[in-house]
Amino acid sequence: MKRISIFGATGSIGQSTIDLIKRDQANYDVVALTGGRNIAQLADDAKCLNAQIAVTCYDDELPALRDALAGTGIECAAGTQAVIDAADRPVDWVMSSIVGAAGLTPGLNALKQGATLALANKESLVTAGPLLMQTARDHNATILPVDSEHSAVFQGLVGEDQAAVERVIITASGGAFRDWPLADLAGATVEQASAHPNWDMGQRITIDSASMFNKALEVIEAKEFFGFIPSQIEVVIHPESLIHAMVGFHDGALMAHVGAPDMRHAIGYALHWPDRKHLPVDRLDFSKISQMTFRAPDADRYPALPLAWRVMETGGLSGAVFNAAKERALDGFIDSQIGFLDMARVVEKTLDRVDIGTDGRNAPADLDTIMAADAEARAKATEIMKAVV
Repeated sequence: MKRISIFGATGSIGQSTIDLIKRDQANYDVVALTGGRNIAQLADDAKCLNAQIAVTCYDDELPALRDALAGTGIECAAGTQAVIDAADRPVDWVMSSIVGAAGLTPGLNALKQGATLALANKESLVTAGPLLMQTARDHNATILPVDSEHSAVFQGLVGEDQAAVERVIITASGGAFRDWPLADLAGATVEQASAHPNWDMGQRITIDSASMFNKALEVIEAKEFFGFIPSQIEVVIHPESLIHAMVGFHDGALMAHVGAPDMRHAIGYALHWPDRKHLPVDRLDFSKISQMTFRAPDADRYPALPLAWRVMETGGLSGAVFNAAKERALDGFIDSQIGFLDMARVVEKTLDRVDIGTDGRNAPADLDTIMAADAEARAKATEIMKAVV
C-alpha cells in the first residue's frame, strides 16, 4: 500500500489527483491533505479518503474545519507552519500542487523524508531549482514533473540519451487572448482573463495562461529540471492543446507527446511511475481531428516570455525575484490595481532593481537567502505598481 499526501488538495490538480485515488482507494493510505478556504471540500475528501490529518493554510478557518471533522478521529490543523509540519510526515509519494512560492518549503520537507515528489508547483523550481534538485539527491528522493508539458518531455526521454537532444518544444494554448487584437489587451478584465478556452484550472493559473507567465515559468522549469540550456528550449502556440511537448534529437527526429487536455494523464503517470496503468482519460479519435495548428508566440502579445530567457541567462536569484514579482503583479491585476499588460512591466522593472546575486549562480542557494530575495522582490514590485498606474 502506497502512503501519500496531497498538498493543495482542494485545487484543480489536487481534485484530479483525488479522483484517481478514489478509483483505486484500497491501494493507498492517505496521510495528509492540505487546502485553503474550501473547508467543505477539504473535510469531505479527508473523510472519504480516511486521511490522518487535514490542514488549512488559514488560521481563521480552523474552527470550521474542526466542526466539519468532529467525531471522525481525523486530526485538524491550520496555518503555514502546520502545512510545513504535515510535509514532515513520512510517506512514499507527495503531490505538490500548492500554487505559488508557498509550495516550496513543504516540497523541500517532503524530499527530506526521501519521498517521491510529484511536482505540479512550477514555482518551486523557478524560485529554487538548484536547491530543490540538490535536496532530492542528498536524500535519495525522486522528483517527477506533473505539468503536462514537462511530463511530456520526461516521457519523451524514456530510453533516450539526453545528450542526443537538440531541442525541446513546449506548446502553449495561447490562453484567453490568443486571438484578441493587440490594441484591446490593455483593457482586458480579470473576468475575461479567467476564462481558459481549453483547460479547467484555477483563476490564478488561468490568468497566468492568458499573460503567458505560466509558460515563462515552464521554460525556466525545463532548464532547472532537465538541465537544458536556454537555446535548446522553444515555445510554440498550439491552440488545440493536443500536443503537450516535443523532444527533437540531433538526427532530426521529433518525439511528440499527444493526448487529450486532461491533467489526470500527467498526474497518473507520476502516480504509477515507473509503470503505466489504465487512466480514465479520453482517447483521441484522429479521424475526427480536422487540424492541429502552430504559430510562433508574439513578444508584443506575450512580453512575459522574453523575461524567461533573461532569467535563465542571468541565473543567481533572478528566478526567485521573477516569480515573486509575478505573484505580486498578479495580485495587483486581480485587485484592479494595475492593468493586464502592466504585469509584465512590473516584473521587468523588479528584475532591474533587485540584486540577483550572480556570483556562484550554479550553487544551490540556501532557503533563507531565497526567501529574503522573494520578500525584497515583493516589496519592490508593490512599490513599482504604485508608479505604473
